[in-house]
Amino acid sequence: MPLETDVDITPPGQRPDQDPSLATRNNGGTTPSADPAPPGRREALLVLGFGGPQGPDDVMPFLENVTRGRGIPRERLLDVAEHYQHFGGISPINEQNRALVAAVEKELAAAGTDLPVYWGNRNWAPYVEHVWAQMADDGVEHVYVFPTSGFASWSGCRQYHEDVARARSVLTGAAPGGGPTAEKLPHYGDHPGFVQANAEALAAALAQLPDDVRDTARLVATAHSIPDTMAAVAGPTGGAYQEELRRSARLVVDAVAPGREFDLVWQSRSGPPSVPWLEPDVNDHLRALAADGVPAVVLFPIGFVSDHVEVVWDLDNEARETAGELGMTFVRSGTAGTHPAFVAMVRELVEERRTGTPPRLGTNCPAHCCFVAPRPRPTP
Repeated sequence: MPLETDVDITPPGQRPDQDPSLATRNNGGTTPSADPAPPGRREALLVLGFGGPQGPDDVMPFLENVTRGRGIPRERLLDVAEHYQHFGGISPINEQNRALVAAVEKELAAAGTDLPVYWGNRNWAPYVEHVWAQMADDGVEHVYVFPTSGFASWSGCRQYHEDVARARSVLTGAAPGGGPTAEKLPHYGDHPGFVQANAEALAAALAQLPDDVRDTARLVATAHSIPDTMAAVAGPTGGAYQEELRRSARLVVDAVAPGREFDLVWQSRSGPPSVPWLEPDVNDHLRALAADGVPAVVLFPIGFVSDHVEVVWDLDNEARETAGELGMTFVRSGTAGTHPAFVAMVRELVEERRTGTPPRLGTNCPAHCCFVAPRPRPTP
């Protein structure tokens, strides 16, 4: 069942975009440090995901939980619900996160790193609030949070800080100070492990194309569209969502075909039609490419870390169908998933924080970073 998420995580007398930042408050009131972790501190890693339904009866409550207070038309929710029901009402993201946790546990053990790994979600069981309580019961004192999103934005970064703050706030009555302190791991779209995993997937996708179109196929990176207002405040100075995604896509393409052109487009829009979101939509872009005579396209979903519903439905079904109607050859590249380089990246990000390096964006975010003013609640 959905949890009540209307928990006030802002201290009295402070605005959400004022210091001390979420990163500082979640870290127990201290700015994330460049010093090594204190000896003997009991630490853990939390893989923090979006969440997804685990059966047909979960689908609509899950979607209502995700979109609460955002003015999403019910017709859109019903459309998306059909996508989940296509998979038996079970989101692929759950098993993918379990597989990632297992792979990271194995990677840490092989490196001789004694660090328990937990899994929690924002929008469905296992909820982060429940997992936080379990970590407190297990005696964990400090948590490194790995989000299944590697880029700046409210939904891709700040909201993960808020998830942790909410979990700690809920726990305050049971454990002094909200249980373990925490620091979110930094953005990783330009990390060599993420780049390698996506580059190898892109190379494999290109190899699937017929010889006569391989060199002329258009490379198209996709990421989740977000409202223009959210994109404008992403990062310390705004615009970081698109900037980080373009950099990541450039690194991936250059690892496979240096200098080759690519496009960055958007998918999976869910907001009301009256609210501007990032464009062009991937399907509109495919139509524009076809009008320009492009014979083939390779989509690589750089904004996603695993093949969940918004990849396997929005791209493998809807975008593929659009390309077919246009007579374009279509191939979709894989996501990072449990690629060994991506799994090793998670370990490296944890080691970076444990051994002492200057905290990067995503870990030490300014108080105003990615802040989006909440929608006013309707008057009862």
